[in-house]
Amino acid sequence: MTVPPAEHATAHPGTTPPPGCPAHIGTGPGGATRLYGPAAETDPMGLYEELRAAHGPVAPVLLDGDVRAWLVLGYLENRDVASRPTQFSRDPRVWHGWRSGEIDPATSPLVPMIGWRPDCVCADGEEHQRLRGAVTAGLSQFDHRGIRRHITRFAHELVDTFCESGEVELVGQFTEHLPMLTLTHLLGMPDESGPKLVHAARDLFKATETSLASNAYVLECLEQLVVDKRARPGQDIASALMAHPADLTDEEVTHHLRLILLAGYETTANLMANVLRMVVTDPRFRGSLAGGQMTLPEAVEQVLWDEPPLMVCPGRWANDDTTLGGQRIRAGDMLLLGLAAGNVDQAIRPDPSTPVHHNRAHLSFSAGTHECPGQDIGRIIADTGIDILLTRLPDIALAIPEESLGWRSSTWARHLTALPVSFAPRSPQAQDEPAPLPAPPAPTGGLPTAGGGLPTAVPRPGNAPEPERRPAPRASWWTRVSRLLRRR
Repeated sequence: MTVPPAEHATAHPGTTPPPGCPAHIGTGPGGATRLYGPAAETDPMGLYEELRAAHGPVAPVLLDGDVRAWLVLGYLENRDVASRPTQFSRDPRVWHGWRSGEIDPATSPLVPMIGWRPDCVCADGEEHQRLRGAVTAGLSQFDHRGIRRHITRFAHELVDTFCESGEVELVGQFTEHLPMLTLTHLLGMPDESGPKLVHAARDLFKATETSLASNAYVLECLEQLVVDKRARPGQDIASALMAHPADLTDEEVTHHLRLILLAGYETTANLMANVLRMVVTDPRFRGSLAGGQMTLPEAVEQVLWDEPPLMVCPGRWANDDTTLGGQRIRAGDMLLLGLAAGNVDQAIRPDPSTPVHHNRAHLSFSAGTHECPGQDIGRIIADTGIDILLTRLPDIALAIPEESLGWRSSTWARHLTALPVSFAPRSPQAQDEPAPLPAPPAPTGGLPTAGGGLPTAVPRPGNAPEPERRPAPRASWWTRVSRLLRRR
């Protein structure tokens, strides 16, 4: 990678950041700006604008360990990179940093995010189509109404654990757990897996010294799931990946489950927290929802424009020398998609205060052939979960001054650390237990079927005994916890 010459930094007279601003504080070797550390964590959106002013739509940056990369800031440039896989590969093995020793694969916290894996995200061309086809089939096997029923049950269980108290911290007790409960259920994992996976997923995205261990824990859980589903397949994503004609290996199945779990969890948990923060801090936002000027799905789209749950997406690697946004990109250079920066690019949003909730052209789920295939499931989790929370607790209000809210930022995402709210205490609602996902239909054995579907009922002779009743399913982990809490 070549760091732009000095004239690039002064191409916009009067826009060079003043001393003391984040762009100066976070400057590293070669004059590139660090996307990690205190300066980047304080105000990432402000940092993106400083970079845009100094370098234009593509800026040189440094990742943890001063690893060099280009951050794509422009909306059109982001779409260009995402839509040209022959020029900008998704396979990280193209990167020259592996050969130059710029990174230590055994110790760098960047490896879980930029390292090669046998999944569709790290593949191009026919291999990408083969792997992505299996993922798409696994995700599309579920009817959206059926998914909503499971989300509804999980959301009610979570609300029941705190509705009597009159106060709750929504991030730690709702928005972080509902997506994980839903995703582990769809993958075919037990509910008890959720809490530990929440912690591991959050740690992995923070790119800390424990990220490698967290990544190993997630893989260990999913490897065991693959073993279990090989022996006892069901109607879940893990089983669907194994049965797909693409003939995925166990390693490929494991890494695609990791992809679905981590990408789906991180984006959905952040999205829910961001929407709820707007509900309790912005009277106009809440008024538009209450007055019908904006539906909840539209509110979600507005937040996806303004506060994308994944701010920077790794990564693309240049196959050949090229020019992008006025910068000379060398073969093997790493590029990062600046989703948050692209969404507020004045080239497409000259007035950021203008509502855009009817428009889904944002970059929050990336673009091109690698656009997130599970984005609709994420939207369903957010829409359904927030709707249930606001229906059950319509009077929620922020319990602390807005300026006391805090965030934790990493190179890739910005997390609201806590959202404490208060409300009038209410009684729990009795809910049916979440039913397991249905197994594939059994062979009909020649019985007549109704409309070619399930077998028609066969009348039972009058003197035949009643069929043996199966014992009721065991209560889910969250329900058992809520019952224990209510007994105290």
